This record gives sequence, structure tokens and C-alpha cells, in this order.
Amino acid sequence: MELAHTTALVTGAASGLGAATATALAAAGATVVGLDLAGQIAQAEPAEGIGYVPTDVTDEEQVRAAVAQAAGDPSRPLRTVVNCAGIGTSARILGRKGVHDLALYRRIIEINLIGSFTVLAVAAEAIAQTDPDPQGQRGVVINTASIAAFDGQVGQAAYASSKGGIVGLTLPAARDLAQYGIRVVTIAPGIVETPMLATVSEEFRAGLAAGVPFPQRLARPDEYAKLALAIIDHDYLNGETIRMDGALRMAPR
Repeated sequence: MELAHTTALVTGAASGLGAATATALAAAGATVVGLDLAGQIAQAEPAEGIGYVPTDVTDEEQVRAAVAQAAGDPSRPLRTVVNCAGIGTSARILGRKGVHDLALYRRIIEINLIGSFTVLAVAAEAIAQTDPDPQGQRGVVINTASIAAFDGQVGQAAYASSKGGIVGLTLPAARDLAQYGIRVVTIAPGIVETPMLATVSEEFRAGLAAGVPFPQRLARPDEYAKLALAIIDHDYLNGETIRMDGALRMAPR
């Protein structure tokens, strides 16, 4: 699918995977609408071709307003959606302070899974109203899971649940949206060098990298962005979850 003269919507676009993907999409010729919380956008560096829209993905009305803005120019139809917004707070089911905070569990599911579904569904509604290209395509939605969906570690019950939900969503969403010419693909990254890891020591990061079979390093956000662009370009990729993890399989802890 061609990106030139189209619009792309990216959530979590102010940092990490979302920022790298928004930048790559803009460089490929798409007009990018970047969604993130207002506080995150305030800290983002201005980037050519990216227009930021303060949006909480757990708020349906905010999502609808952002999608309407992204789909507002018929000369540059909305074709691409990349869901990167998410949080990774950890807690054990039974810990020193007692049972897992149920509100925290609900919040992680709400942001990572329900937020991604809301953006997917609302954006698909808008994309379905566009004219298809000569191959009958209207668009592609890329969701972000994690290898925690398959290899959840101690303390990742909520996070792994949310990302497992994304994996489970992929095929039925692709089948639901096939009649509209919309593909759905999920990327499941391993350990990526994102702002979330910026607060830990170099020694700790080196320990994480040592567990990756090859290449023995952490992944970079731009590698996620390259994979997203490859998925967009490859019209026959649909209903699939792709691990981007250097063959890493996480240990229990």
C-alpha cells in the first residue's frame, strides 16, 4: 500500500515506538496525526509532517474527535493506523502488600487493550468510507503487543493479559474488516530501548541484552518503525502477529 498522499494516525506518538513510527511515516510521505497525552506532547520535539493531537485513548469521544481530524481531508485519505500507546506497570498477584491492586489491573487493560480496540474500531469506521485503491485496499491497522503475551514474567499478570488480548484480537479483527479492504497486523516487540528503560542503569540494560540470542542487544525504536513500514508495504500480510525479539524467550523472572 502506498503512503504518499495519505494520512496516518499513530497513538503514543510523542515518545518511544510511537515517535519513531510517526517520524518514519512522515519521511515516507504520509501526513501523520500523532495522538498522545497533552503532557507527553509538551515534551516532544517538533517534527516535520507530524501534527500532534492531545488524546486519551481511553476516552471514546476524544478518540472520535482525533480520528475525525485525521480523516478530514479527502485528498489525503486515512489509510494507516499504528497503535503504540500503552503502559507497563508491574505487580504480583499476591505481593508483600497483599493482593494485586484491582484498579491498576483494570487501568492497564483499559489503556493497552480497550484503548487499542477503540482506536482500531473508530478508525476502521472512517477508513471504510474512503475509496479503495486499484487493488481494493483501504487501509491497514498495526497494533502493538509484546512477547509478554507469550512469555509473561513474574509481576506481569496485568501487562501480559492486556498484550495477550491484542494478540487474540488480531485474527478476528482482520476477518471482520476484510470486506472493507482493511488489514490488521500485530507486532510483538521484545526488549526495546525506550524512555521506559532510560531510568535503569547501564549494567541492568547490559544484563537484559545478554539474554537475547542474536543480535545480543536491545532493540531500537527505529527497528519497530521499519517493521511497521514493511507491513504497510506488504499487502499479503494480514491477521498475523510478528515477534520482533532477536529470538528471545523470557524466563519466569
